[in-house]
Parts: sequence; structure tokens; C-alpha cells
Amino acid sequence: MLVKMEALPGQEKLNPTENQATPNLEPALMTEKAELQAIGPDLVKQARQKQTVLVTGHAGFIGYHVAKNLLERGDKVIGIDSLNTHYDTRLKRERLTLLDELAKATGSKFTSIRADLCDANALHECLDTWKVQRIIHLAGQTDKFLSQDKPEECVQNNINAFMVLLEACRKFKINHLSYASSHAVYGAGFDKAMSEADCANHPLRLDAATQRACELMAHSYSHLFGLPTTGLRFFSVYGPWGRPDSVLFSFTRKILEGKPIQIYNEGSNSRDYTYIDDLVEGVVRASDMPAQPDPAWTVENPGQATSSAPWRVLNIGAGVPQSIEELIAALELALGKTAVKEYLTGPMLEKARSCADVTALVEATQFRPQTKFDRGITQFVEWFRTYYQV
Repeated sequence: MLVKMEALPGQEKLNPTENQATPNLEPALMTEKAELQAIGPDLVKQARQKQTVLVTGHAGFIGYHVAKNLLERGDKVIGIDSLNTHYDTRLKRERLTLLDELAKATGSKFTSIRADLCDANALHECLDTWKVQRIIHLAGQTDKFLSQDKPEECVQNNINAFMVLLEACRKFKINHLSYASSHAVYGAGFDKAMSEADCANHPLRLDAATQRACELMAHSYSHLFGLPTTGLRFFSVYGPWGRPDSVLFSFTRKILEGKPIQIYNEGSNSRDYTYIDDLVEGVVRASDMPAQPDPAWTVENPGQATSSAPWRVLNIGAGVPQSIEELIAALELALGKTAVKEYLTGPMLEKARSCADVTALVEATQFRPQTKFDRGITQFVEWFRTYYQV
């Protein structure tokens, strides 16, 4: 029986008889293995590692890039997204079209489902139909202003949806659940790089509070049911196909249109801007390596980032903070146009500085984000100009 969810426009409906109920795959698999062995033994190992991965929020900025990475390396990807209207859905639908085209070009298996994660029956049917092995959860509400205006919606989309997801992971014995969190869980007052060993119990925003709640909910399921979970604390992600409601989009438009950019705190506020390709590499590598119990963890000396259960949290950031002035300067250089600046004083919703300590990420995945800031901004501007024809 097919999953009872509306297929996205342009997506072919999966026929279980033709695509899933093949009587005997062994001869074909043996032939494929022989062909790979003839090319190189390492390809056999790589083929064995191919997974069926559910990516939630795959029409979003980060979800699209993660799904793209998985398809390019040959994994089978099931995407689920509600296609909400928090920003223009045209960008979301175009991302989905690109994923569909990539799957056809590479021969990778890709299925796109439109559904709300709070619909437990739909999610269960999805996991059962496609025999999902791993989940990368990137759906959710991270807009700080929307979480203030519509707090109930924030709790519904973040906490309630995550509860449904955890129960589904338990029921279907998912091998590993990786999920998006945020540097905002750390709260304010940091003058140093933020480490997973630091306390994260004083978030300032509701959306950050829900993300911290999800980290703790994940820990309980890791402890009670042995579900491996990894929380990924993202730091200010940017790049092509990004969110149109982001600071980078706003500043780029204002520079091109000659409109003033309002700057607080004399432009000294800084963020750890993380290029999308680096973030995706960290996400996928972390997903490939399920969390394990930490044998050094004790109740007397409890670490903040690991546990006696198969649970962990990891920062993913560039590890190099950039001030607002540096961001504007990089955009001016890439755009070939000078910004109009308007310096203001007033309250700040966020802390003045964010920077990721990525020591744990490097230890866990052997990967360190490496895209230079100016290069990342140039890549973004090239895409922006092409996409918007400006």
C-alpha cells in the first residue's frame, strides 16, 4: 500500500510492484559487485555502505543540500516536507525540481513526500514502505521573530513533531537519528568559542529553547531505548539556494538597490558564518557515524556533550567569527558596489558574538570546515545574481 501522502508536483508516483517488490535481486547484486570489483575493491566497500535515508525538510535550504549530497554519492533518499509558506515556496519547489533531475541523472533513488511530521500515521507508513535505515531531521521552525509572534506554532513544529519522530524511530528501530539544533542554545555572554562542554541551559529565544528541549528528549530515548542520536548545533549557515529571509539576502538586496543597511553596536557584532558545503559535509559524516556511549561519562563527572547512552551533540561552524562590518565589506567586494550604512543604537535580540569550537566535530568526523569566508560570499553572490538576474 502506498504512503497516504500527497506527492509533490512533478514527482512520479512510486509503483511498489515495479520498484520495490522485485522477486530476486541476488543475480543483479552479484553482477553489480563483480563490476565494482573489476574497477576497484574500494568501490565494493562504498556500495555496501549505501543507505536508505529519510531527510526531513528536504525542500529547505540545508535539507536540499544534504539530500543532494546523499544522492550524489548513491544513497537512496526519501524526503518529507510540508512546504509551509514561511517564505516563498517557489524557491522550495525549484530545489525539489533540481533534486528530481539529479536523481534521474545519477540513477539514485529519490522519493519526495509532502506531509506534516506531526502526522504520525503518515510518517510510520513512510518508514515502513521504504524501509528507512537512518534519519537526518532538518525540518522545524528556526525563525526567531516567528517564534515570538506565533509561539504555539513554534512548539508544535519543533517539540511536538520531534516527539512523533522519536516514537517512530523507536518503533522502526532506526539505526541513527541526526537532527538540527543551533548555537542559540548556548544563550548569551560568550567571549570565547562556544564548546559542547559549555552549559546550554539558558537560551534567550523560544525557538532555541525548543531546540534544547529536543536535545534532552533525544537523550531520554537514547537512554531508554538505545536509539543513537546526534544533535548538530549549526552556526549561521549561508550559501547558494539559501533562505530569502536571511541577513545575507537582505544586505545583498540593499546594497544592489542603494538602500541603507541598519547597523547596531557600530558593526562589531560578529557571527560564525558557515558555508553550506562545509556544513553538509559535517552533517553527512556525523550521520555516517552513529553516536556511541561514552565510557568515560559518569554521574559524578557528567560531560555536557556525551552520555553513558548513545547520545551526543556536536557544533558545526567555521570556527572563525566575522563582524557585520566584515560581512558588508565582503559583499561590497563581491558585488562591486559600496553599501549605504546607517548606524543605530538599540536593544539586540541576540548575543553580540558567536563562534564555534569544532574540536569535537574534528575528533568525531575527521573533518574541519575549510571554506574561506570571502570565497563563500563570492559563491553566494554569483548564485544570487544568476538566480535573480541582477
